[in-house]
Amino acid sequence: MNEPLHPSSLSEILDRTAQIYRARFLVFLGIAVIPTAVMVVFAGCGVLVFLFSGLNAPTPVFGVAAVLALAASGLIGLPIFIGVTALAAAAMSHAAARQFLGQAVTIRDSYKAVWRRGWQYIGVWFFQIAAAWIVPFAAWFLLILSSALLGRLARSAGMGVNGGILAFFVFIAIAVLVTYGVWMNLRLSLAFPACVVEQIGPWNALRRTSSLTNGTKGRILLLYLLGAALNWIVTIAVWLTVVIIISIVIGSGNPQRAEAVGTIAGFAVYGVSFVVQALTQPVYGIALVLFYYDQRIRHEAFDIEWMMLQAGLVVPPLPQPEEPPIPALGEPT
Repeated sequence: MNEPLHPSSLSEILDRTAQIYRARFLVFLGIAVIPTAVMVVFAGCGVLVFLFSGLNAPTPVFGVAAVLALAASGLIGLPIFIGVTALAAAAMSHAAARQFLGQAVTIRDSYKAVWRRGWQYIGVWFFQIAAAWIVPFAAWFLLILSSALLGRLARSAGMGVNGGILAFFVFIAIAVLVTYGVWMNLRLSLAFPACVVEQIGPWNALRRTSSLTNGTKGRILLLYLLGAALNWIVTIAVWLTVVIIISIVIGSGNPQRAEAVGTIAGFAVYGVSFVVQALTQPVYGIALVLFYYDQRIRHEAFDIEWMMLQAGLVVPPLPQPEEPPIPALGEPT
């Protein structure tokens, strides 16, 4: 890292993210492609089983067997996908941290460095999903269930129910739950960088991210919005390209060719959507690591710690066996 550490604005973080991504594009893309490829494989198998069972089911028994096979593949694929996704997020944070500090990174070394603590990263991923998605979804489900039960009890007791008032309160409750989910996502957004860089457990990482995100949730929200806009623009561009190709082929007057190209285009769009996800995912991973270091610079004087380390005034902690070291991994000063 040639430039000195200093507190960065959002534009500087985004610019630095683009520089790091461009400098090691194939490494970050390779890290992101692995969970995306797993998702494509299992999702494609599920779609093929569903279509095959619906179009070629000679007996109900065959259809039931196909549904059972689909459920079994989901039960097998979900744990694999969760594990690979958690490891990829940790490997992304590890690679971004090393690149930020001017060290060499590779796909193999990044995954190898996080493999030994894989269960802890799966724990971080699970706590994030549970706090930001499962809890509000469970609350929403209970809300809908209780609203239906109250409405039924009111009708059985001969009491009128004002549908407009009930819908208004349900809307307010859903807005509160969505707001909670967004806020919790922002609060826990730095859990993976904290867990990877500081080599701490899932619970301590959640506690660290709660303090590190103080004062920067708005900037992280802007990052997510910009990333969503980038994803949307690229996806729309791909869709328009495919629609134009299909229109040209259909206009050629060859129905068989048009049908074949339409089917191929459908699978192409399905695959390209995952490619777009693989291309944009490193943007989030790198930027969140930069936010992590920026917050440590602002609140914990990490820039001074780094300069002392570079000058040989601070001895870095001993690395774990078989793990590439990241300087200044210790607890914040």
